[in-house]
Amino acid sequence: MAYSREALIEAVSTQMPAKRWKHTLGVMESSIQLAEQYGADPERAETAAILHDVAKYWPVERMKEIIEQNHLNLNLLKHDKQLWHSEVGAFVAEQDYGITDPDILNAIRFHTSGREDMSLLEKIVCLADYIEPGRDFPGVDKIRKLAKVSLEEGLVAGFDSTISLLLEKRRVIFPLTVLARNDLVRILEDKI
Repeated sequence: MAYSREALIEAVSTQMPAKRWKHTLGVMESSIQLAEQYGADPERAETAAILHDVAKYWPVERMKEIIEQNHLNLNLLKHDKQLWHSEVGAFVAEQDYGITDPDILNAIRFHTSGREDMSLLEKIVCLADYIEPGRDFPGVDKIRKLAKVSLEEGLVAGFDSTISLLLEKRRVIFPLTVLARNDLVRILEDKI
């Protein structure tokens, strides 16, 4: 059974602290703006944004169990637990909230890592997660400016920011993020 927008908001908002819900509201707002600017369906962008962090505050063991039992991307278990909620969130969006649109599910699934050949909707939700009004990190203003010009430019700057931070902290970089970034750079080079 698919949920109405209001029922979805009510159900998802209870899955996280108020501060994270405020972030989700910002991602919803930014996703709608980007969708309108770049010619995507604002309603689908908003739906993906509502659900993008649905599993973010679930216990790690619960997420691990869902990934293992449902044969989701097991490779994630070798990487930072911060990535797990995206895969679990897409699964939950389909199983618990009746989302069947594969593009919405992939926008949820890849909002933290990106991937090669991202769809327009995937790019919008991923970038909205970086630039929503409540975000405050070094370089966010640059990413916001680039987002007004090009989804790809904004995302490359966002991924560069994430990769730089992980390098500084000497953390493992999820390979999909590097592949996503390189794919976007190639797209931009082809436009020149």
